[in-house]
Amino acid sequence: MNRPFIINFKNYGEASSAEKTLELAMAAQDVAKRLGVEVVVAPPQPALALVCKSVDIPVVSQHIDDAQQGSTTGFFVPEIAKLYGASGSLINHSEHRIGVDIIASLVKRLRSLQMTSIVCARTPDEVAAISKMEPDFIAIEPPELIGSGRAVSKENPAIITDSIKAAGGRSKVICGAGITDESDVAKAVELGSYGVLVASGIIKAKSWPDKIAELAQGMKKIS
Repeated sequence: MNRPFIINFKNYGEASSAEKTLELAMAAQDVAKRLGVEVVVAPPQPALALVCKSVDIPVVSQHIDDAQQGSTTGFFVPEIAKLYGASGSLINHSEHRIGVDIIASLVKRLRSLQMTSIVCARTPDEVAAISKMEPDFIAIEPPELIGSGRAVSKENPAIITDSIKAAGGRSKVICGAGITDESDVAKAVELGSYGVLVASGIIKAKSWPDKIAELAQGMKKIS
């Protein structure tokens, strides 16, 4: 994974059934192959194995637990995610925050499994602290802009450039929150972001293929 355009399905009703989840994943795959953009999907946890079996593009888990294999009922562990076919996982999303020690442990576990770690952060200060753990990617997402329709790349461009400086080259920085159109993505990559993390901007769109293709064009500015 180098310059990912990540689609987080979250638990939105529009993409919650098996059929709709696959429809969205297949639309993402079609755009990835047609435009040559690295589209990555993060489906709802129950559909992870199904999506991994159905598409050739990278699939990541929305969350992972720092529990061990064995008698750990209800936890979703990295080793199982890899067996399902996942390429990696989001960690510490603003809607599912975890402690610093757990983040560090998960980054190490994913690295040992040759899986990609994408750790979310709210501020450049958090980026600086997380970058010391050397995850593959850090996604800067100011929580006040998540799902707002107001793109971080336009509303607060400094948080992207400051986060890139804070990471110090130890991790690649991507961004998310409020991204809804091609210009939002293009502005993000112009600022130095290695990619984007998008959810409602796609899931709530009338046409998934059209919206994914539109946003992917913004990624092509650097591809």
